[in-house]
Amino acid sequence: MSELRTILRNHMKEKLARDEVVASMTVRLCRSIEIAQIAKTAGFDTLYVDMEHNTLSIDTVCQICISAQQIGITPLVRVPANTPEYICRVLDGGAMGVITPHIRSAAEAKAMVDLVKFPPIGHRSAGGALSQYHYRSFPINETNAAMNDATSLVVMMETVAALENVEEIAATEGVDMLLIGSNDLCGEMGITGQYDHPKLKDAFQRTIDAARKHGKHVGIGGLASRDDLMAQFVEMGARYISTGTDMAFLMSACVQRARFVKGIATGAKV
Repeated sequence: MSELRTILRNHMKEKLARDEVVASMTVRLCRSIEIAQIAKTAGFDTLYVDMEHNTLSIDTVCQICISAQQIGITPLVRVPANTPEYICRVLDGGAMGVITPHIRSAAEAKAMVDLVKFPPIGHRSAGGALSQYHYRSFPINETNAAMNDATSLVVMMETVAALENVEEIAATEGVDMLLIGSNDLCGEMGITGQYDHPKLKDAFQRTIDAARKHGKHVGIGGLASRDDLMAQFVEMGARYISTGTDMAFLMSACVQRARFVKGIATGAKV
C-alpha cells in the first residue's frame, strides 16, 4: 500500500467492501467537534452531518468532519441542495462523502458523480492539498485516484421515480451507496408512517437486488424506532444503518432519567 493510501482511508467503505454492517449516527444538534469523539467512543463507524434539516454552517460542519476523519470515524454530509456550492465545499473542507437527497434518475446520479469524483470518473475541481491526506503533497494523478476510492457518494432513494429507475441509478459508475429514506419514500407512495406496509419492503428488496447486481451497497434511513425492520432489511442485504440523531439520543436518555427520578418521588409519597 502506498504512503498516500495508508494515510487516506475510508473505514466505512472498507467495512462495506468486506460485506460488514456499518453503524451510523446523524448529527443535527451538536455544534462542536466533541460529537466526533462521542461517536467513536460509542462504537459508531461513521457519522453524517445533516445540513438538509438544520442550520449548521459549512464551517462548523467541516470542523466536525476533520475531527472525525482524524480518529477513524468516516464523516459524511447530507447536503441541503445538490449543488457545487455545497457539495464541493464540504468535500474540500473535510467530508469523506456526501449524501445527496431526492435523486430521481440516472442522469441526476451522474451529475452528482461529476461533482464528487475527480477525473477520469467525474469532473470535480482540484482544490489543493486537503485534510483527508493531512495537507501533504502527492502527484495529482495519484491523489485523484486515491480520493475517488476514499470518497463515498451516497444517493438517497426517497421518491417513486427513484424506485422506477433503480437499475439505472445503481449501474451509474461512481455511485457507492443507495440510501433509502423511508419516511419520504412512504409519503411518496401514499403510505405515510406505515413502515410495515409491503410496499416499503418491496422497495428495499428492489433496491438491494439492483445494488448487489452492480456491486453497490444499500443503506437504511428513517427507521431508527424500528429495530425489527432494520434487522429484517439487513438480513435482506442492506449494510448501512442510520441509527438515529444526536438529538433523539439525548432526548431518550433525558426522558429515561427524569422518569426514574419521578418514579422514586412517587414511591416515596406512597
